[in-house]
Amino acid sequence: MKKILVIVILIMNINLLIGCGENIVRSKLDYPNKPNHGNAVTVHDPSIIKADDSYYAFGSHFAVARTNDFITWYQVLGENGSDKLYGGNWKEVLSDAVSYVGPDASSAWAPGMIKIDDTYYMYYSLSTFGSQRSYIGRVESKDILGPYTNSVEIVKSSPSNGPNAIDAEVFFDEEGKLWMVYGSFFGGIYIKELYNEGENIGLPKEEGFGKKIWNGYDQGPEGPYIFYNEETEYYYLMASHGSLSLNYNMRVLRSKTPDGPYLDTRGRDGASMSNSGIKLAGNFQFEKSQGLAALGHNSVIKVDNKYMVVYHTRFRQGINIVSGHHNVYVNQLLFDQEGWPVLAPSRYAGESLQELLEGDVIGEYNLLLHTGGNSDGFAESNIYTFLKGGTIKEGGTWEFIAPYYINLKVGIKDYSGVLVTTYDQYQDKPTLSISAVSYHDGMTLWANKR
Repeated sequence: MKKILVIVILIMNINLLIGCGENIVRSKLDYPNKPNHGNAVTVHDPSIIKADDSYYAFGSHFAVARTNDFITWYQVLGENGSDKLYGGNWKEVLSDAVSYVGPDASSAWAPGMIKIDDTYYMYYSLSTFGSQRSYIGRVESKDILGPYTNSVEIVKSSPSNGPNAIDAEVFFDEEGKLWMVYGSFFGGIYIKELYNEGENIGLPKEEGFGKKIWNGYDQGPEGPYIFYNEETEYYYLMASHGSLSLNYNMRVLRSKTPDGPYLDTRGRDGASMSNSGIKLAGNFQFEKSQGLAALGHNSVIKVDNKYMVVYHTRFRQGINIVSGHHNVYVNQLLFDQEGWPVLAPSRYAGESLQELLEGDVIGEYNLLLHTGGNSDGFAESNIYTFLKGGTIKEGGTWEFIAPYYINLKVGIKDYSGVLVTTYDQYQDKPTLSISAVSYHDGMTLWANKR
C-alpha cells in the first residue's frame, strides 16, 4: 500500500511539473536590477567607439559622452567641446572643408569613429543646414579625445552634383575590406570602399560617390550605420527617417554582402524604395510615462555577445510637440528566429536572454503598435491580456517557441518576436518584455508585462 501511495504522489508531482490541466510551470526568471542611468547626457547623432576600458559616443557639434557599462553615462564634452577635440580653432584645422562649404558652416555634423592600429580616425561632416554643398573629411589622433589634426578630403558634394556628403560611418567587413557608408535624404545613402592597408589606409580607393544602397527623398533616410552579425550571417543597414521635430524613426534593412542589395521583410530593395525597411521605433508613449520622440541616428556595438543600439532621443511635451534635447539612450537589439532585428522596449539595464516557459507569458501587458511609415503623432499603449491556451482577450493569439521566441497575431497582423526580461523604465519595475516585427509591413510591436 505504501509503494502504491508513493507512486501516486510521484505521478501527481510529475503532472504538476510538466503542466496538467490548469497547472503550467513558471520558471524562475532573472530580472535586471533598477539601473542608475546617472545624469542625462546630450550627444546629437552618437557614434560609439571603444577606447581602453570605456566607450565613447561622439556626436554633432563636438559633444562627447562616456560609459563603462552602457547604463551610466558621463558628459565628457558639451556641444562647445571643439577647442579640446581640435586643440584650438577647429575652423583652422578643417580649413579646406570650411573654405569649400562657405562661411555659414557653423559646426561639424555627425562624426564616424574608428580605430585602426594605434590611431583614432574621425570622419567628420561639414555643411550648411539644408544644403547639399557638403564635405566629409578625416582627422586623426593617438588619443581618443584629441587633439585631432591632419584633415584630408574623403568626398564632397554640391547642390547640383551627387548625394549629400554627410553622416559618414566606417567599418571593416568579414573579409577585411574597409568601407564608408554615408549620405542623407534627397540623394540617398551610398557606400564607398576605402584602402584597408598601406599609407593610404582609410582613404577612398576610387573617385566618385560610390554605390547607392538606400534611395533618398524628403523624409529620409539619414544617419546610416552598418554592422555584421556572425550568427545570422547578415549585414544590417540602419538609418533614420522623418523630421527631428515631429516623426523621426529608426529603420533597418539587411544584406548578405556589405555593399548590398539591402532588403526589407517584403524583399524590397532599399536602393529603389525610399520608404522601406523595418521600423524599429518611432514616437511612442507607454501608460503613465512621458512619451519619447525622435529616436534615431544611432550606432551599434557588440559587447559580450549583445548588440547595443546607441541613439539620441527627445521627449514629448504636447500632442505633437517634442523637446529640443538630444539625450543618449541605449537599448539592446535582439534577433527573431529568421534573423530580423527588433529593439528591446526599455533602456538597457544589463538584461540577458534566458530560457523561458510558456507559463511565463500569461498575464496583462501594456502593448503598443508603432505607427506606419513617417506617421505623425505618438503610438500609445493599451492593455492586452494574454490568456492560457494562446489567445489574447482583446483579439488575437500568441504562441511561445522555446527558448525565448514568440509569434503573435494582433488584430489582422502577424508578428514574429523575442521575449526578454527587462527593467521597465515606464512602470519603474522589472518585467517581461516582447519586441516583435510584422513581416507584412515592417512595423513593430512592443509589450511590457504589468
